[in-house]
This record gives sequence, C-alpha cells and structure tokens, in this order.
Amino acid sequence: MLFRIKIISLVLLFVALLDARAQALSPYPSPKHEVRAVWLTTIGGLDWPHSYAQSPSSIEMQKQELRDILDKLHHGGVNTVLLQTRVRGTTIYPSEIEPWDGCMSGVPGRSPGYDPLAFAIEECHKRGMEIQAWVVTIPVGKWNGYGCKNMRRFYPSLLRKVGDEGYMKPELNSTANYIAQICGEITRNYDIDGIHLDYIRYPENWKRDVSLWEGRRNITRIVERIANTVKSIKPWVKMSCSPIGKHDDLVRYRSHGWNARTIVCQDAQAWLRDGLMDELMPMMYFKDNNFFPFALDWQENNYGKIIVPGLGIYFLSPREGNWNIADIKREMFFLRKEGMGHAYFRSKFFTDNTKGIYDFATNEIDHWQALIPPMTWVSNVLPLSPSLLTLTCGEEGDKLEWGGAVDRSNGDYLTYNIYRSADYPVDLNDARNIVAVRHRATNMVVPHRKGSDGWHYAVTAMDRYGNESAPIMTEAPNGESYDVVPREQLLPNDGRTLKMPATAKMVDAQYLIIENIQGGMVMTRSYTDGSINISRLPNGMYRIRSLNKKGVSHRLGCFIIKRF
Repeated sequence: MLFRIKIISLVLLFVALLDARAQALSPYPSPKHEVRAVWLTTIGGLDWPHSYAQSPSSIEMQKQELRDILDKLHHGGVNTVLLQTRVRGTTIYPSEIEPWDGCMSGVPGRSPGYDPLAFAIEECHKRGMEIQAWVVTIPVGKWNGYGCKNMRRFYPSLLRKVGDEGYMKPELNSTANYIAQICGEITRNYDIDGIHLDYIRYPENWKRDVSLWEGRRNITRIVERIANTVKSIKPWVKMSCSPIGKHDDLVRYRSHGWNARTIVCQDAQAWLRDGLMDELMPMMYFKDNNFFPFALDWQENNYGKIIVPGLGIYFLSPREGNWNIADIKREMFFLRKEGMGHAYFRSKFFTDNTKGIYDFATNEIDHWQALIPPMTWVSNVLPLSPSLLTLTCGEEGDKLEWGGAVDRSNGDYLTYNIYRSADYPVDLNDARNIVAVRHRATNMVVPHRKGSDGWHYAVTAMDRYGNESAPIMTEAPNGESYDVVPREQLLPNDGRTLKMPATAKMVDAQYLIIENIQGGMVMTRSYTDGSINISRLPNGMYRIRSLNKKGVSHRLGCFIIKRF
C-alpha cells in the first residue's frame, strides 16, 4: 500500500512538472494504437442536428451538417464517434420498439424521411472512423415527455417517477430484457462498431430501497443481459460504457461522495474483469487531484481492456467553468504517458475550438493518425495478408492496387491500413507512417508530397476485431530482400506440386518465375493450370512471380519445400 501511495505521489509530481511544458508539443510519441473519441449528442440538437429534416432539401442540409462535423473530427484526430442513438425512450433510427425522437424531424414520433443512424455509420466508415451507438439506458425523460408517455402507455410497470422525471426500474428483470432488446435491434440491423451504454446506474436523486450489494447486482444484471445479447449476434461489436469518473475512494484521495461503485452501484471494473465490457470511458470531468490518481486507478485495474477517460472540455467555456486550456493539456499528456486514450465531451466544444482545444489536438498531440486497439481477448486470429501490391506513379499521386486478403475470424469483412515511408522496410509501428486506416477498397491514390520521390508503401488487412495481418510491401530498393510471411500464408505444396493462388489467373499470368530468397531466378514455367511441378527443386524457401503478355510481373507469394 505504501508503494502505491509513493507511485501516486510521483505521478502528481510529474504532472506538476508538465505544467511548464503545456504549451509545447507532446513530450510523448504518438502511439500506433490509441482511442480518440467524442460524444456526439443529438438530444435537443446540442451537437447535431442544427436543422430539422422535413423536405428533400432540408434532409440534405441535415446530412451535410453531419458530413462537415465528421470531416472536422477526422481532421482533428478523432477515430471513434459515440453517436447518441437512444435518446430518452426515443430513437434516431426506425425502431420497432420505441418512437422517433423529435430532434431529427422537429416533431416527436415523426420520421425525418431517412435513416440517420445508417447514414452516420456509412459516413464514419468512409473516413476510417469507428462509430458506437450511444444508448441512454435508465432515464426516459420528463414524466409527461413523449418518450416517457409512450412507455407509460405500453410498459407502465417498468417506470418510476422521481420529481418530474421518469426512470426505468433497475431491480426488474424485465428492465434488463427491454434495454437488451433495444441494443439487440441496433446490433442486428446496423453495421455498428460498438454499443455504448450511458447512465447505466442508479440515479443520484433516487433514494435506493435496496442494499448496495443488491443495487450492484441489479445494474450488473442489465449489463450482462445486454452484453450477452449483443455478442450472440455479432461478437466483434464492442461493449463500452461511461461510468462515473471515480470508481471508488482511494487510500489517499477521497471521491467526496461521488463515485461509481458505492454511490450509484456501477461495478465497472468488475465488468471489465468478467468480460462484460471491452472498453470503459469514465466521465472524468475533473482536474488536478480529482483527476490524475483516479485515472491511474482505472488503468491499474483495466484487466487488459481499453480505458478511455472522458475529458470535460465543456468546462473550457466561460459559461461552464472557464478552465484554462493548460488543465486539459496536462490531462492529455498524462493519459498519453500512461497508455490511455481520451474522449471529448462534447463534440461542439471540440469542433468550435474552445480555447484552442481543436488546434492543440490537430497540430500537436493527435497530429498523426492512430488505430483502435485490437480486441485480442475476443479474437486474436490474424487475417491473411493482401497480395499483389503494385505501385503506379501518376500526375494525381501514387496509385496503389492490391489483391484482397482473407478474413480468418468471421470470414465476411476486412479493411486495409496503408503505410508510407522514405525508409525501407516501412516501419509499421511508427504512427507517422500511417496514411489511411480502415480503408475499404483494394486500391488508393496517395497524393504526392513535395520532394516525395521514392516513397515505399506497405498495406495490411484488418478484421473487425482490429487484428492486423502481416504487411505486403512495394518492391525493395537495390534488390534488397524483405519478407514477412507467417507460416499460414505460405503457398501449399507436397514437395512435388505447388498449388497456385487464384490471383495468378487474375493477373493473366503467362509465365511463372521461381526465385530463391536472395532474388536469383531458379526456374521458369508456362502457366497452364492451377499448379506447377517443383519436384526438381531442393529443399528451401522460394518466391514465385507471374509474367504476363505485356511484360508486367506480379509477386504471387512464397513457399517452403521441406521433404523428409
């Protein structure tokens, strides 16, 4: 315990030393994997939309608002959007369970004439961003509000009135079933990357009539029912939530009566431990000693999962708290040092560049892109690599084309990450080399940079869990050899016959050229069918290329001959 106290004291000393550097560039390298999220609020159109969809032209205006927001978020380094999807017993998608929220059309219960959730997912994925459906769980709004009134009509036993607000009752098994049904509907019908649970707790203004143990059990039962429902439909969909920013009292630092575990019954660290959550985004809208030791506590109890503290950037506004930007910078430096991501509450304060927060993220700490950490605790099977990477230099830029990879996890969906470097081989661990992430096509034109002759490229495949394949790279300079070939990606042979990949036919192969690993040609054959006789080759590792009628050569793969 004394050791832990000393560690926290050293951390706070470190934070104080950072204060003088708060105006400088981040003292820590940009990591390849890091979550950079933002809460995009739809209730009342706080972040989006700022206009109602009531006609074809106003629908397009509302869509363009979101495109502009996402462009700015992407430019600012954000790679995860938490879109408020269930609002207050209402939704922003056509649900068979709950009615439309009025934020889209201006009229509660009325469709805006398109599916905002489907549109947002498509636009986020175009930009290589993950999108999670933000589901407000226990509160259902004003007692006489549209969502609550609708629930009172059909499910009166699920609700409790506190003041003029309506809440779902956590102690009821049917409450867990109901919210799980909502999350299941979203997961089943949409290509969502995650389900993000908000307000999954007892309300702070609610006098609990159950014990603390029972309260935790009730909330955990809801989380478990949702997680089981979601994962049974699509196991790659990330489960996340936003608990109260302080998990519990620490030895040296009290939570001052406001914490997740003992005040509102959120046993969030146990949810990580028990596999009910993949990611936590605690609402750490504090600073100084109310932030740093509690952030460290989340990270020390992450059970190998993802911790992304939420930053209260709304406090930068003179109307909210008038914080100094240095307060947020220190927090972001600290989170970077400790291997955590960061999430902004809320989007508009970020894109409005409140006190320079957007400029700081864009030009300094998040200048380079980052991939989402892979969910290796769910699946750690790597995809097979792309093949046949070709580079054509044109007026518009460097045109890359490659053969599709193979997804070995669920078999139906892969995206691609593209890297570029002046050095060879391309260092995939250097975030500065990332050109694009979650790219969906098997081709891309990379615009030229000034003095960018001689760039080297690498392409990897990535599955839905975030597992990344070995790379395929453009040709090595000066005949150098560089191969990253996992055993499962070698071309199969029995020592006599080598089976050719389907890509040989795709590139109109006329001849096949076999080289040793040093690049020397050892055999040529005409391509006639799907195999080639290799019985005269000695044991060893080889590369095989195609050559078509136009004299264009493609690398088809590698193989090992090992006869006993």
